[in-house]
Amino acid sequence: MDNLEMNKVQEYLRKKFGTEAINLTISKKVKDQIEVNLGSEFIGTLYKDEEEGEVSYAFQMAILQEDLD
Repeated sequence: MDNLEMNKVQEYLRKKFGTEAINLTISKKVKDQIEVNLGSEFIGTLYKDEEEGEVSYAFQMAILQEDLD
């Protein structure tokens, strides 16, 4: 995913969730993975999927049981 694409997805997420605190960065650990942060807190990952000429983006966020308490 290039920077232009990443910026478009970041703006979409900011509008969808109503916050400017969402930031996307390229993962230093995993190839083709984008890290999603809310402020300074890591909240999930984003992947680009290209299949049969269609492009989509998958946002994955894990919520731990201990975080709910």
